[in-house]
Amino acid sequence: MQFEGAVLREQGVTFAIVVVKRHVVDNRTEAQSAIRSFSPVFPGVPVVLMAQDSSGRATYFGRPDITRFMSHVSPSRVPWKRYTLN
Repeated sequence: MQFEGAVLREQGVTFAIVVVKRHVVDNRTEAQSAIRSFSPVFPGVPVVLMAQDSSGRATYFGRPDITRFMSHVSPSRVPWKRYTLN
């Protein structure tokens, strides 16, 4: 499975962001399961999920300090990359 994601280091914290469908971010159980499934691609790094609505507005799910920080960052400034999860 291929997906879009990014690894960022901000304010001394390294973390990963993974793009998912909106319904994943809206469902806590599904979001937590998704984070666990993506964690092997980013070992030892907190994973945050990001979904966009039809107008491009981003919503995040994950560690509160990281989601708060990312809520002030435009998704267009994130260095997205295609990853593969086997």
